[in-house]
Amino acid sequence: MKLPSPIHIYFTARAPQDRDAIAAAFAHDAIVHDEGRSHSGPQAISDWWVAANAKYRHHVEPMGTTEACGKTVVQANVTGDFPGSPAVLTFTFGLNGDRITDLEIG
Repeated sequence: MKLPSPIHIYFTARAPQDRDAIAAAFAHDAIVHDEGRSHSGPQAISDWWVAANAKYRHHVEPMGTTEACGKTVVQANVTGDFPGSPAVLTFTFGLNGDRITDLEIG
């Protein structure tokens, strides 16, 4: 499946070594919503991403993508150390050029 470059980076980066690549994929004013919390800006987002990877040791496999309301919606199978694993989650990305402006995971 062909994903826009910053989304491809998001799904293929490995923690913690690719934290700079994750930060660079997000716009300076980007925001991520996950597990009832918000993370703003590339530094906070990369910190959240590294911490989530360490906590859940998860693997995400995109299964399909659609467009809805100007957003790229990716359905993915997620496995890891969390209750209910494996689970199918929805990753809704807002993009501006080659940067992610917002991401909601649910």
